[in-house]
Amino acid sequence: MVEGVTGGAAVVDSLVANGVRHVFGIPGTHNLEIYRYLPASGIRHIVTRHEQGAGYAADGYARVTGGAGVLITTSGPGITNAITALATSYADSVPTLAISPGPPRGMVGKDVGWLHELKNQQGALDAVCDRSIRVESADELPEVIADIFAGFTSRRPRPVHLEVPVDVLEGSWVRRPAIAAGLTEPDAVDVAAIAAAFAQAQRPLIIAGGGARGAAAEIRALAASGVPVLTTVNGKGIVDENDPVALGASIRLPAAHRVITEADLVVAVGTELGDSDLWGGIAQAAKVIRIDVDPGQQDKNLRADLGIVGDAQQALQFTTKRFDTTHVAEWQKAIRADADRDAGPWAAIQQSLAAALPGDTVIAGDSSQVTYYGTVHHWPFTTANRLLYPTGYATLGYGLPAAIGAKVAQPERPVIGLFGDGAAMFTIQELVTATELRLPLPIVVVNNGGYAEIREQMVDRGIVPQAVDLYQPDLPAMARAIGAYGVEAESAAVLGELASAALTADRPTLIQLTIDGSAA
Repeated sequence: MVEGVTGGAAVVDSLVANGVRHVFGIPGTHNLEIYRYLPASGIRHIVTRHEQGAGYAADGYARVTGGAGVLITTSGPGITNAITALATSYADSVPTLAISPGPPRGMVGKDVGWLHELKNQQGALDAVCDRSIRVESADELPEVIADIFAGFTSRRPRPVHLEVPVDVLEGSWVRRPAIAAGLTEPDAVDVAAIAAAFAQAQRPLIIAGGGARGAAAEIRALAASGVPVLTTVNGKGIVDENDPVALGASIRLPAAHRVITEADLVVAVGTELGDSDLWGGIAQAAKVIRIDVDPGQQDKNLRADLGIVGDAQQALQFTTKRFDTTHVAEWQKAIRADADRDAGPWAAIQQSLAAALPGDTVIAGDSSQVTYYGTVHHWPFTTANRLLYPTGYATLGYGLPAAIGAKVAQPERPVIGLFGDGAAMFTIQELVTATELRLPLPIVVVNNGGYAEIREQMVDRGIVPQAVDLYQPDLPAMARAIGAYGVEAESAAVLGELASAALTADRPTLIQLTIDGSAA
């Protein structure tokens, strides 16, 4: 006897077949058939307080696991609420899958006042995701979902939106075996040409981006041969930043730009070298090798003399000579001097936290000064650390839900949120989610009274500061009202002690440090 199920079962069965253990989202009128099958599937559903929070949580989940993060929304406002989070995943090449209902078959673009009707929902999502796919029958779902997961490992990993018509979700479906994504062998790359370039070089430099994480062991082996490694923010921690040839994640600094031009061979791995990485352009280096799974990256922002399209791990599997490193100390000194000029109050915050927290702590930052002036430059990462930061899209509100996603993914690992008050207020409602889940999350909010960076830019341009000095609620009291813990830090020096204690609490702890925004 065939079990009577609906199209919602085809979605859930396919997620299970592809190893999904958690999904983030909010139920709504049009996606309820998915929720019918979640309880028996073994997939844990995390309900957030806003779909944008679900998207950021899925993004943080994906970054720490290396797999896909999945979010489920309803149609119309549900999925459009998640668009900023999906655009963030797109900018930073993070594999997230957003599943939403869509108009019934034959109803797209009819403008008949259907509940949650959008002029072109699929088009809106296709504009911010790698692609938006609409199925027309439940029988398509197993193969389509398997292909999406296969694409996350064989192509540049970017978010995908799957739209399932409401009548497909709610219609009957004859259950059949789900399909798991197959493994795709990477194409062979010209390793000999890369090795030959290293053999001829005297001052090589590796620039490691977020796409280089799969080749971390190979990059560390080259570092052991004396090859200096400079990372983007998304590549931070690929090499231990206390390594004698590590140049940190300070690629935006003028001194790092000079290093790139002084090297006689620059090997850029898994990075687009965009404005969000460099905070401006860089001059063409002497010789450039670009290694990336995306062929469109070979000449983007820095022209490649040799472009390698393929798997970075395979491309860097060679041994090379031992390089002279006497010049590296001068490179490090110049970069450190640049970073210290931006240190402000940020360095002391990082030093306090880094000294007190475990070496494998995940730091969920935000587009906040405490992250891009602070954590990036003044928290020396081991290879076990991880920074979650919305580099490319530079969104506000990422840090708190991303921390939740990371903690759900790896509950035994220490996770901390660290961001400014302006960023916190975009998604502060997700503190309710963290409290409901009883997550032992330290959430450190550095309160400088509003949008201090934008205030500084207004002053620099001769504009009277406006809309940047914000009314400040009592954030620790707000946290306590929610049911979390809330404390005020008297100084940066005690942050580490407070955050360390919060790692073993029975719920999240919001720790506020108030600083003078005019001096930040």
